[in-house]
Amino acid sequence: MDRQPFELLVATLNPGKRREIAGLLANLPVRVMHLGDLNPLPDCEEDGSSFMENAMKKAMHYHRLTHMPTLADDSGLEIDTLGGLPGIRSARFAGPGATDADRVQKILSLMEAVPDGQRKARFVCALAFCQDRQVAFQAEESAEGIILRSPIGDHGFGYDPIFLYPALDRTFAQLQTEEKSRISHRGKALLRFREFLVSEDRTAG
Repeated sequence: MDRQPFELLVATLNPGKRREIAGLLANLPVRVMHLGDLNPLPDCEEDGSSFMENAMKKAMHYHRLTHMPTLADDSGLEIDTLGGLPGIRSARFAGPGATDADRVQKILSLMEAVPDGQRKARFVCALAFCQDRQVAFQAEESAEGIILRSPIGDHGFGYDPIFLYPALDRTFAQLQTEEKSRISHRGKALLRFREFLVSEDRTAG
């Protein structure tokens, strides 16, 4: 596709998510922007009952405000022994103003007495893309893993340091960006979005 890049708004202020998304859309005629590149906009209330509801709501909210093609994701960690928590509350699980380290520590405290064989979890990512005042694309993917008893690794963000990916015997925080993108929930969902852009020629603008 030999044409001028079109601007894609990624509805996030999270620098980790922006890096992952920009990397996976590399070599396409897309200029990735995020909310921090724009003047402040009214927040979208993420009150949906599922990752996909929140992703669709965010994508449409910011598309309506900016009239830009907009990609939104809602993602989080589901832990079986906690009944699926933190789930759609993953970013807010430790309360307002909490850091990634605070959220990790809260999970570790809640799971302190959970046996090793009962620490299964998964990351889930839902993506929604809005263009021309409608949702044009949706995808949801997951990655299965195990919650460790202490953080390992310096890469990634969020709950990555306590999420062991058994097939590689490493946490998401031990993986380089390229490695993580091949197997992660967000990486798999974004690969589907990339394929959508190419096959539907959405990069025409």
